[in-house]
Amino acid sequence: MEDAELVVVHSFGTREEADVALSALEAAGIDAIVQGDTAGGQYPVVVNAKGFRITVRAEDAPAARDILDLPAKNLSGIRD
Repeated sequence: MEDAELVVVHSFGTREEADVALSALEAAGIDAIVQGDTAGGQYPVVVNAKGFRITVRAEDAPAARDILDLPAKNLSGIRD
């Protein structure tokens, strides 16, 4: 993703949540990275201001958002 325009498609409060999202995107063939640093876990409050951000190529953003929105869409269907 060196020369690609990158966009943030979602932010998460924990690294674990971001890693699950990253795995879902990679399983769908979408390259993604997690941005966010807690200095090795020493300063977890620092990352909470912006969260752990999932970043993808601009052309992959619509598909990535669709994938990351799936659980919310499924839950809303169950409640109806």
